[in-house]
Amino acid sequence: MACTSLEDTIRFLEARGELKRVSARVSPNLEISEISQRVFRQGGPALFFERVEGANFPVLTNLFGTRQRVEAMFGKTLNNLEDLVSSTLNTEFPGSLKESLSLLPKLSSLKSLIPKKVSSPPCQEVVTREPDLSRLPILKTWPGDAGPFITLPQVITRDPETGVRNVGMYRLQVFDEQSTGMHWHPHKGGAQHFARYRELGQKMPVAVALGGDPLLTYLATAPLPEGVDEWTFAGLLRGQRIPITRCVTNDLFVPAEADFILEGFIDPAEPLKIEGPFGDHTGFYSPPEPFPVFHVTCLTRRRNAIYPATVVGKPPMEDAILGKITERLFLPMIQKLLPEIVDMDLPVHGCFHNFALVSIDKKYPRHAHKVIHALWGLGQMMFSKFIIVFDKEVDIHNYGEVLWRLGTQVDPKRDTFLSEGPTDLLDHASILSCVGGKMGIDATRKWPDEGFSRPWPDVVAMPEDLVEQVSQRWKEYGIDA
Repeated sequence: MACTSLEDTIRFLEARGELKRVSARVSPNLEISEISQRVFRQGGPALFFERVEGANFPVLTNLFGTRQRVEAMFGKTLNNLEDLVSSTLNTEFPGSLKESLSLLPKLSSLKSLIPKKVSSPPCQEVVTREPDLSRLPILKTWPGDAGPFITLPQVITRDPETGVRNVGMYRLQVFDEQSTGMHWHPHKGGAQHFARYRELGQKMPVAVALGGDPLLTYLATAPLPEGVDEWTFAGLLRGQRIPITRCVTNDLFVPAEADFILEGFIDPAEPLKIEGPFGDHTGFYSPPEPFPVFHVTCLTRRRNAIYPATVVGKPPMEDAILGKITERLFLPMIQKLLPEIVDMDLPVHGCFHNFALVSIDKKYPRHAHKVIHALWGLGQMMFSKFIIVFDKEVDIHNYGEVLWRLGTQVDPKRDTFLSEGPTDLLDHASILSCVGGKMGIDATRKWPDEGFSRPWPDVVAMPEDLVEQVSQRWKEYGIDA
């Protein structure tokens, strides 16, 4: 079953034993955060807090806490999703009428990608034109945070000239009853739309969706190629059109199944406002910095709305699961551009953008260098501080093997090189904000054409037939191991 609303998701997960209702009265100030962290570390269930101090709405956390739970909610395994993306990217253009006819079933199914517009949506069952954010159970997750933050939003913006939509996940610090910060980084789609509105001298309409289909929440975090619509991509993964509806007070469209919609605007002529600090996914507090102010002019919601939240901090946390989904789902896209790449691993403890482990089918001298530079030029891969390339036979998900190969196949003087470029805004170690150093490491077997004159040794290994023989006779040996 694919879950397309939080209400359905709760029923589905509860039936599977994947959700725990918490009836005790809890505080949104640190307490829910501490409970959620402990449960995530134990591999525990999603948490549905029924009684939250100062609010009339329940809170749902740890929704994406395990890969198995995510696969159940999406209705497909990550391998299924990866194969679906790969097969779509590998569609061959027809070379004859016969081949064209064979593509008709696939082409007819593409209509399932386009979001469908609906009227009288669940997200607009209740409309409040004088919104008060203090009535929502917005969490403060760390003691040094500047206040409560909305941590699981789908921020919807639109290019003022092309009309292209972007859905991103940018944290929102609540400033008062009707305004928040908008913490979008300069490299992200929402910030680029904001820059265009500023050039035109126009106010920017913004909508924020909370809850609804868990797949849409995930895709707000996904580094889709520029111009690829998140909801159209969701239609591909879902195999059905995503229902959307027009906002009450502006022309933006929002997910019809969402629990809450915050409608409003950002005025580029208004001075930026200090936002933060915030205990971030790096495990450190991101510092106070100036960001645009989002003014909330209308709040719409489901009649029985559920407030979703996540807690980030020193990895691994819940966002680790989302990052691993992205790693698997977007590998086929990277392989389409760089077919020599066999596999990729973005280590959770490296906050995903700090390390990239890559295996390649090496074809020529310095091939690893080419791949490293190419990856630095691909979307959010530009944030990778360390890219390490191995040969195709290396299991890059086995960190023991990775360290063994790194230690035995790399000469630091010959096989490492430095570069400089964009870094993540949250990288506090970089030279300047958003600009810093990077390192490429070639951990592949070295060839004579790469200036390596010594013989490269073979890896020690037993003959396969002997290994099989011993396996078949193992019980004869009487060894209890």
